[in-house]
Amino acid sequence: MTHSYDLAIVGGGLVGGSLACALRDTGLRIAIIEKAPGPANPGQSSPGQSGHQQPKSGQSSYDERVIALSLGSRRIFSGMGLWPAIAPEAEAIRQVHISDRGHAGLAHLSATDEGVDSLGEVVPARAMGAAIEQALADSPNVDWLRPGQVVSLSLSGEQARLEVMLPDGHRSLAANLVVAADGGDSRLRQRLGIPLKDLDYGQHAIISTVTPEGTDAAPGTAFERFTSSGPLAMLPMTRGRYSVVLTALDREVPAIMGLDDQAFLARLQQRFGQRLGPLTQPARRVAYPLRLRLAGQLTRARFALLGNAAHSLHPVAGQGFNLGLRDVAELTDLLVEAQSTAADLGGPTLLNAYQRRRRADHLATAGLTDGLVRLFGLPCPGAQLGRNLGLVGLDLLPPLRHRLARRFMGLEGRLPRLARGLPPISPAFARWAEQSSGGPA
Repeated sequence: MTHSYDLAIVGGGLVGGSLACALRDTGLRIAIIEKAPGPANPGQSSPGQSGHQQPKSGQSSYDERVIALSLGSRRIFSGMGLWPAIAPEAEAIRQVHISDRGHAGLAHLSATDEGVDSLGEVVPARAMGAAIEQALADSPNVDWLRPGQVVSLSLSGEQARLEVMLPDGHRSLAANLVVAADGGDSRLRQRLGIPLKDLDYGQHAIISTVTPEGTDAAPGTAFERFTSSGPLAMLPMTRGRYSVVLTALDREVPAIMGLDDQAFLARLQQRFGQRLGPLTQPARRVAYPLRLRLAGQLTRARFALLGNAAHSLHPVAGQGFNLGLRDVAELTDLLVEAQSTAADLGGPTLLNAYQRRRRADHLATAGLTDGLVRLFGLPCPGAQLGRNLGLVGLDLLPPLRHRLARRFMGLEGRLPRLARGLPPISPAFARWAEQSSGGPA
């Protein structure tokens, strides 16, 4: 027996889950194939079966890491109806302090200057994951298949065909469109032979949290500090804590990870300085390698790449997850438009539009982050002088500062409905869907 869907999403992490959430009220039939097991609490669906009451997941991206959401990403979650569930654990970023260690140049980005209430929010991945799970648990149009793994994929014909291995056996699926949201090491991308630009920065990001004893900075200040070993980001969290994203050269990582807490704090304090006062209470450290990855193409017949499956960026400026959410917003717009005109959800018109609209953003954002890493990593005196003059110029030239802030906030260029904080379906479409189905959309 073949189970038929409008959309099959491979990967139920933050990006794949967000796409399902965005489309949950459109009437589209959606399957999410996720390799991690679902909840095992009594009364909930057993692993490997489709179900709708799953408020908790074993998905590794729903962890205690914190993510800096741009204002545009906050609006996307608002458009999905998820922000009220996320907001209690979010800390607003009201200004960003940018500096180059050992040099005088610095710059500020301010929500007040940009006429917004915040530049973004710092949110635990766990809070976003819980909101996504709960929203999908209440959706009759979404089936979870977990733990599940795609063992075969055919993209020829009027529907894509997938074979999914589950604990109770194989399941055959047919879908108008398959979306790969299965991460930076996407098996589906590899299976289809989609080319990948892959650049190893020779760096790791070391993640932790600390609590400052005192602060001279205004509440809601994020810091981006460039050093000879790489950038250091300090992101404000709830309850006075700060998330640390410390970039280190590969050769430095074993020594840093082996430090005791006090030695780690001393090293961090040396890199960051005293703007937050003494740093205390470091949490467990986690390190991961940094790469720039860009897929050579985003689509094949009845197939699209989403999020980290399409792009992985250096964490400088915190753009990676925000770029993935913009993928979600754009694809949602295109799918809703195709549905309203009875167009093919996996046809070339939709896929060509997705490739065209998203490729420019991917290249521009990757170019910006890669350029920052390279510019601030150059040790020569001429480069140091140039970047310090650049920081001073950024601080003194409002038009330049405004444009950079708009880019970081995810508000540049054409914005899909979700990125404007609007629900994915317009009132007119909702009325049409209700009339077509005989019930509310």
